[in-house]
Amino acid sequence: MTRIPRATSLLSGLRFALLYVALAFGANPVAAAPLDRQTILDMRTGEMRKFAVYKSPIELPVYALIDMDNNDHSMDEFKGKYVLVNFWATWCAPCRKEMPSLDALQKKMRSDNFEVVLIATGRNPPPAIRKFFEEAKLNSLQTLRDPTHQLANMLCIYGLPISIILNPEGKEMARMQGDANWNSPEAVAFLQTLIAGTDG
Repeated sequence: MTRIPRATSLLSGLRFALLYVALAFGANPVAAAPLDRQTILDMRTGEMRKFAVYKSPIELPVYALIDMDNNDHSMDEFKGKYVLVNFWATWCAPCRKEMPSLDALQKKMRSDNFEVVLIATGRNPPPAIRKFFEEAKLNSLQTLRDPTHQLANMLCIYGLPISIILNPEGKEMARMQGDANWNSPEAVAFLQTLIAGTDG
């Protein structure tokens, strides 16, 4: 996992971050699956064992992200579906390593119920992002940007990559630190089971 520099915006989000940590550590990392809890626990095989699935989903802060053309966006746009949010950076080697598998996952699983959303946090100039996407032949993914680290700081994301799963209400229900092969049978089965069996 690659460490990211702390931004001055950390102070502005400190109070939310402290509350977020308290909620996250208060939420036991067990699957919140009233319909099929044991199945979800059993499906966390291989790299998916790194996922912590919270008992109580956590509300995200309201914060404006920008796209490659500097247009404002919000995570509220993705409510109504499960979202795998991947925080990454062009200078992060583990992020670059896992990106093709995220692209393959998006191509395989994107639907009205699921989507992969990238958030490039920190200094990631659009030309550098476009160059990486072209070199890695990423055709199914798009990325939003968090250039000041503010959202990352609010969510206590101090290393990259970190992936979180949002439920249809837009609340964080699971988190993983580090890279993974997202197109592996274990990853696909875990996500499909989580989506099908969890009432967030």
